[in-house]
Amino acid sequence: MKCGRFASIVFLVSVLGACSWVPRPISEYKIDIQQGNVLMQDMVTQLRPGLTRDQVRFILGTPVLMDMFHAKRWDYLYRLQKGSTGEVEMRQFSTFFDDDDKLIRVSGDVSALQASDISAEPTTNKMSEIDLGSIPEGTEAPPIEEEPGFFGKMMEKIGL
Repeated sequence: MKCGRFASIVFLVSVLGACSWVPRPISEYKIDIQQGNVLMQDMVTQLRPGLTRDQVRFILGTPVLMDMFHAKRWDYLYRLQKGSTGEVEMRQFSTFFDDDDKLIRVSGDVSALQASDISAEPTTNKMSEIDLGSIPEGTEAPPIEEEPGFFGKMMEKIGL
């Protein structure tokens, strides 16, 4: 009888102990989870009206969503969940094409080059639609400075 009571008490304590919360002095490392297309401002400023689908794909990459019901629209989505804080950052960018598969406008929370803004400063996470037809044909995107890669830096250190 004593052995049965002892076994049931041990079983009950172990079951209740498994359900309790134990503070941990060391927390586990949680990684950042990144999904979708990373669109940089310099990529978006290269968009011009009249670009073909292949040219847009070369500049921005393959879209996340090419819907068969909206064949003239490509959606680029981005989601980043920070592992340390759990904070989620989401961005959406869409490109629209005409019947000849030429780029006519873009929309999203990444801004394109405006006719009045040649410097193309990045904006906050506000959704906006940009008609690329309002950009004059002669307007050029600001030059992108490329820094040398690993081997270029090594050659500079050597003096070549």
